[in-house]
Amino acid sequence: MFIKEIAQNYDKWYESLPGSFVDEVESVAAFSLFQPPSNSNILDAGCGTGNYSIQLAERGYNVTGVDISNDMLDIAKIKADKQRLNIHFVNGDLNCLEFPDNSFSAVCSMTAFEFLKKPDKAFQELFRVVKPGGFILIGTINKESLWGEAYISNARQDENSVFNYAYFKSMEELRNLDQYNCIAFKECLFIPPNAPNTDFNWKMEDYYSHHNSGGFIMCLWQKP
Repeated sequence: MFIKEIAQNYDKWYESLPGSFVDEVESVAAFSLFQPPSNSNILDAGCGTGNYSIQLAERGYNVTGVDISNDMLDIAKIKADKQRLNIHFVNGDLNCLEFPDNSFSAVCSMTAFEFLKKPDKAFQELFRVVKPGGFILIGTINKESLWGEAYISNARQDENSVFNYAYFKSMEELRNLDQYNCIAFKECLFIPPNAPNTDFNWKMEDYYSHHNSGGFIMCLWQKP
């Protein structure tokens, strides 16, 4: 699904003005929830081109990134090497992780669960590999938002769009992966996807937060 051309275009979007600000907004929200102890062993599940793996490593965590796309992983490795970050990248399926039980202090998975046919199975795997007391953070596009609607509409118009393979979720559906152990949740990215480039700033993000649902949602769980 994520062939080389798609992987490269995906990564380049984050270099654009809207893309870089979207990344900043989502990262700020994610790290306001996800705060494992320093030097923790962290799994970045569905790491893609390594954006969050790199941010985690820069914060001093010991990071393993796993993704099913070798083309995505190739880009992630190049980026990590350029920054001289020691990140362990491995090819793998989130539905069948090749790690022992209780391997990691915490797990994060950002913009990956959209592309899983069996999110419940993948969540069980993340739960399995995290240690008791450890945290699991999942962030995904909100289907009940302007961003979700835009991705769905674009996919209908482009048969080659990667989002033809996406399964978007609402906040309720995300929390329902495990309501009992969900300890926090948050939404962000209120700026609409069709906003002019000049609107992609924190002032306008705050303004749109009073008018729109967040385009990106995340939940934090803690394993008993």
